[in-house]
Amino acid sequence: MLPKIAKIKGVHPGLILEREIRRNNIKSSQLALAINEHKQTISAIVNQRRGINPELSIKLADYFRTEDDYFMMLQASYEVKTKLAQTSKETPNLNNIRKVLFWDTTFDKIDWNKNKRAIIKRILERGNDIEINEIIDYYGKVTVSNIAKSIKHSRLAAFQKNAEKYNLI
Repeated sequence: MLPKIAKIKGVHPGLILEREIRRNNIKSSQLALAINEHKQTISAIVNQRRGINPELSIKLADYFRTEDDYFMMLQASYEVKTKLAQTSKETPNLNNIRKVLFWDTTFDKIDWNKNKRAIIKRILERGNDIEINEIIDYYGKVTVSNIAKSIKHSRLAAFQKNAEKYNLI
């Protein structure tokens, strides 16, 4: 019996499929043959390299005797969870950071993780309280503190002042 979707929302359908293959004591190649699908397709799904499409959802539902959209609902839930995780981590709240601070680059194309050190330095040198708090919220106080401590020289006195004000050094 497959678990209720509400209990496994956001889980890749391949994990559930793998579990059911094991529980039914079959091989993925046997499942593929039984539902008239390529064994590479089943393998890719079980290994989370591929998702479920509507046609396959129906085939799997027939085989496992569940609702036709069971695996599609799992796929949709997984994709939504994945997208939310990506968008929440991609950038800080850009409404809290003035574009003018990054006058020398294209603001919309900043890689907030790759350029973490330069961003933290710039915000501590030139940022206001809202911007500094946003960067601390985004990267975490420990990360910002470690980077601030590693910056030996700043031409602007505001860097040291802000680092001390926010207990970063």
